[in-house]
Amino acid sequence: MNVPSNLYQKLTSAALKERGVVAGQGDFLLIDTGWGTLWLSDPTHYTSGEPDIGMDAAECRNSFLISLRIKILIIGKHHLLWSKKVTSVTSPLMLHTQKKLSSVLPEQKFLPDAYRLPEESVRGAVVNGGPRVVFIEVTNRCNLLCETCPRTYFQREPLKSLSTREFIAIAEQFPQMQRVLLHGIGEPLLNKDLPEIIKYLKGRDVEVIINSNGTLLTPEWQAKIIESGLDQYRCSIDGASDETYARIRGANLLPKLKTGLEGLVRTKERLGAATPHVSIWCVATRENLQELPDLLHLAASLGVPEVYMQRLVYFAQEPEKQYGMARDEETFFGRDENEEDRIIAECTELSTQLGISFLASGARDPINSLAAARPSDFTPWQACMRPWTTAYVTANGNCLPCCISPFATDNYESLILGNLFEHPFSEIWNRPLYQKFRTDLLSDHPHQACASCGVYWSL
Repeated sequence: MNVPSNLYQKLTSAALKERGVVAGQGDFLLIDTGWGTLWLSDPTHYTSGEPDIGMDAAECRNSFLISLRIKILIIGKHHLLWSKKVTSVTSPLMLHTQKKLSSVLPEQKFLPDAYRLPEESVRGAVVNGGPRVVFIEVTNRCNLLCETCPRTYFQREPLKSLSTREFIAIAEQFPQMQRVLLHGIGEPLLNKDLPEIIKYLKGRDVEVIINSNGTLLTPEWQAKIIESGLDQYRCSIDGASDETYARIRGANLLPKLKTGLEGLVRTKERLGAATPHVSIWCVATRENLQELPDLLHLAASLGVPEVYMQRLVYFAQEPEKQYGMARDEETFFGRDENEEDRIIAECTELSTQLGISFLASGARDPINSLAAARPSDFTPWQACMRPWTTAYVTANGNCLPCCISPFATDNYESLILGNLFEHPFSEIWNRPLYQKFRTDLLSDHPHQACASCGVYWSL
């Protein structure tokens, strides 16, 4: 395959410098923009034309990255470097799964290493080696009735908390596990065996993280969590005022939460412990967006050094099944961008003044997390690495594709890829159901839970 010399010259002259076109890669033209390696279809399908150079990324917010059905957008770190229409509709990115496939979205640059495939890896239907990141629900019980959580409205599985023995039986099936998150649908501190479970994992030199609602942080739990060796304690707080918190979380427990979270920070200081790293996580909606600056002030007053903003996860593909506050109208990105940008810019500046970090999930900066919202005809799910690197096990042993999926579809049964109490994970990991899920993810027609992931929230 010969790359047209005029195309090569235009691409390289558009500030791509040494990065540029590499010919002779099968049926693909390889372009490295600095965000990661992109595999594009045969360049002979492209028409000639002058490049659009110097467009600020914020100006192309709704088409931020790449959409093969409309045009090719080669995005540099700060500017749109190249825009070219496609004369014929070709297969989307990553259709050919037996080629080397690298990440194509900025999100991949921000994910922890354990979530990412090693260089030279091939994403296909079958995975060589097991997952390095594992979510294990230590319980699916919860003491809150959050308006954004499916657990409040549906009981999908029998109530259960894992005993230490049951947990070890699950964890032993993941010999390559580097990072484990002991949460899912439920509050981890409702499992009395949690400290022993964490100690077992630390004995395996695994990074251990829990996401908790913070309302059960008694002095006894504070000490147990610190002594267990837990690496990260993430506290979910979806409102800085008592009223907003109660409206979203279903109970007026913010004062109790603040007392417990500050106690955890102070107890950690008193014991001279390096861990757990404590952070606040907020699901940002139209209901609480105005309170984000107040949440930063709250974090600083409690001695919490990091605040993370998350997008609302909901049944985006199933509007008739949406519930509570998990609805289209509660999302805010793309609706009033000037107001969103103003508040986030205010928070970014405020965090510097307060000496704390303001980040988005995956450690992205919040403004670019919002900018990653894309048109629904784009196929960003094809950049997801999780069915190749990550496993999710519920308290009842069901294996789901990832932690986002149960929040993203009402069709829960379709997410169950096997059960660890019935079959060993080594059989489940590459069984036909898992293979189909991976193959579908690399196509135009992924599972409905994946179809909106990356369009409505970051990967």
